[in-house]
Amino acid sequence: MGKLLTAEKIREMSDVERRTKLVDLKEELMMLYGMQTGGGLSDNPAKAKVLRKQIARILTVMNEQK
Repeated sequence: MGKLLTAEKIREMSDVERRTKLVDLKEELMMLYGMQTGGGLSDNPAKAKVLRKQIARILTVMNEQK
């Protein structure tokens, strides 16, 4: 999962970096949901919540830039 993204770090990123990170986080979240749906055990049940919050932070900063 990596480090937590803060709004400051996200604001320092370029637009391309933000979009790339957003796609990566969404893919990771979908894989996690797929594993949970398939009956697999997650090593960190709170990971989905953290991923959703990071995605929301990126989207918030992107909307601020508009």
